[in-house]
Amino acid sequence: MTVTAGETNAEPTTTDTPKKGSKPIISGRRPVKVQVAVYVGVLAPMLALIAAVPLAWGWGLTWVDVGLFVAFYFFGAAGITVGYHRHLTHGSFKAKPWLRALLAIAGSTALQGPPLTWVADHRRHHAYSDREGDPHSPWAYGETPLAIAKGFWHAHMGWLFDRNVTNIDRFAPDLVKDKLLVWVDKKFWLWTLLSLAVPAVLGGLITWSWWGALTAFFWAGLVRICVLHHVTWSINSVCHMIGERPFKARDKSANFWPLAILSLGESWHNLHHADPTSARHGVKRGQIDISARMIWLFEKFGWAYDVRWPTEQRLARLAAKA
Repeated sequence: MTVTAGETNAEPTTTDTPKKGSKPIISGRRPVKVQVAVYVGVLAPMLALIAAVPLAWGWGLTWVDVGLFVAFYFFGAAGITVGYHRHLTHGSFKAKPWLRALLAIAGSTALQGPPLTWVADHRRHHAYSDREGDPHSPWAYGETPLAIAKGFWHAHMGWLFDRNVTNIDRFAPDLVKDKLLVWVDKKFWLWTLLSLAVPAVLGGLITWSWWGALTAFFWAGLVRICVLHHVTWSINSVCHMIGERPFKARDKSANFWPLAILSLGESWHNLHHADPTSARHGVKRGQIDISARMIWLFEKFGWAYDVRWPTEQRLARLAAKA
């Protein structure tokens, strides 16, 4: 069955500020070993990307590396956009258990955190978007040039190093009850390992060389993770600072078309904040939304159902007045 965005017969929305008296926003602080892992997970791929420039100039990049990079980038990106974001966070559609688990595993390979942690952070973002309590608003420090620069850094990646942990029991109580999803969440270390090891193994087997394994690990492993990190983080930073706002939202979310393909449609961010449960973010002519197309295919195969597609009437109500 197909439902439209905004209807209430699917999973409850997750964007309203929790009522007073509910569980605290923060549940504690990250242990030192987890904090160290965050620094490694963020900085190591970034160093690999910096090293990629001289490597790509004359040697070290083959078509095998390019093919593996694209395949693993798409797998991880779809896991974030379709799985973590539209399915688990906002309930834009329901999915067969095997697809739900596969999307959660795919999202884990992007090395942006386990699914429950990611969802809790993002639901908190929507509950307090661009206000106090938002974990990564670029407007947290004011609107002077220095404050905007500081805010951009904070929204893009600075917030990742904050040791405070968003309370999963408050923002994702529904997911805590899902035993299969909790199992995927606890195996995040395994999906991280496979995300780096599988490209190397495939590169070695395809080229039948240790050098092929090494370059595949570098390009389809480390560099791929870094590029996807910064594309995703740009939705938090750039898409709350620059772009068009054709729909009414209570924050500064905006559409930024240059990121549309790399983000699989996530950069049509203004509509998303105006109508968070919508399965399609790129709703205007020419707005490419690869994630929405994937959901459409899942629905056609019967793997996804109760999809919240936007309607013309709803979009008209959400449209900002000129």
